Amino acid sequence: MSVNDPLGDMLTRIRNAQMRRKGKVSTPGSKIRAHVLDVLEEEGFIRGYSTTEYGNGRTEFEIELKYYDNEPVIKQIERVSKPGRRVYVAVTAMPRIANGLGITIVSTPKGVMADHSARENNVGGEVLCKVF
Repeated sequence: MSVNDPLGDMLTRIRNAQMRRKGKVSTPGSKIRAHVLDVLEEEGFIRGYSTTEYGNGRTEFEIELKYYDNEPVIKQIERVSKPGRRVYVAVTAMPRIANGLGITIVSTPKGVMADHSARENNVGGEVLCKVF
């Protein structure tokens, strides 16, 4: 079965695994997923991730989820731009999540980055997801 929205699939896997208090979750690998996981790791929402290569260009990511006082660090993770409806935003209209406590992950011409990095670099782009 093919997945129409690979990034949305990964975010749903993370959300479902945290509801079940899993320590790790696996997802098929891709470049966009790796870039989003890099942002989540550097912002402190996940412990990290490892890559497993199966040959024929097929990879899989093993994501280590993060908990604090037995509660998930990620309270809310939600896809914004979907395959049927892309959402683009200028740097001046970049949304703030929970008054700056959460992040918006944006795909810009300078790469995938968090909203505060996009403001520093003065670039807008496609809003991939919101994390709080």
